[in-house]
Amino acid sequence: MLTGKVALVTGASRGIGCAIARKLAKMGALVIVNYNGSKEAAEAVAGEICKVGGSAVTYGCDVADEAATTAMIAAITKDYGGIDILVNNAGITRDNLMLRMTDAEFDAVLATNLKGAFHTMRAAAKTMLKKRYGRIINIASVTGMTGNAGQANYAAAKAGLIGMTKTAARELASRGITVNAVAPGFIETDMTRKLPEEIRKKACGQIPLGRFGQPEDVADAVAFLAAEGAYLTGQVLAVDGGMVM
Repeated sequence: MLTGKVALVTGASRGIGCAIARKLAKMGALVIVNYNGSKEAAEAVAGEICKVGGSAVTYGCDVADEAATTAMIAAITKDYGGIDILVNNAGITRDNLMLRMTDAEFDAVLATNLKGAFHTMRAAAKTMLKKRYGRIINIASVTGMTGNAGQANYAAAKAGLIGMTKTAARELASRGITVNAVAPGFIETDMTRKLPEEIRKKACGQIPLGRFGQPEDVADAVAFLAAEGAYLTGQVLAVDGGMVM
């Protein structure tokens, strides 16, 4: 269980982030529901958590903004004594074929999906070092392991996140801080629900379990790494129904 732990989940107002926030709260953690877009959606998530007896508050911040991220971590540390669990889930897509992809599309995805995680890890690790305890879980993607047409920016960011996970794991292990990544495959979210039925069938054909996963499947993996994975660090756990094995 995670009673007494403070967990920051970035991009937690919907989808996978929302499921992670609910799961960690159910296990007893005080969850910081971070958002950038919709304050109302984030407050709804926090409200649902509190309604069933959990603890959650919201903090708005664009993790691509270094100054804002540092200020958010400082505020959380002041209010709650630091961060025990950091889940880097915030991410965006700007899909396009590489030959048509603009610099703006490429830079925007790396700024949020990769550099944003760097900002939060660097700031949160300072509070974890003092406690000599911490669990950092980065939400990567199987795309960062296999590549995907139309997602040069996204694949680069997620592959970079995996490399950064392993590096941080080496740097922080001596202080009792573990750093791991969870790499989802096809998960039922607002984004995948918009896929044409033909594409969905083709994708399912590549998955040994024959179906898309649920956000809760990813949340369960995160919860395991946060609560039980004391001797796991520098690892990438693919939650993908066997797609890339």
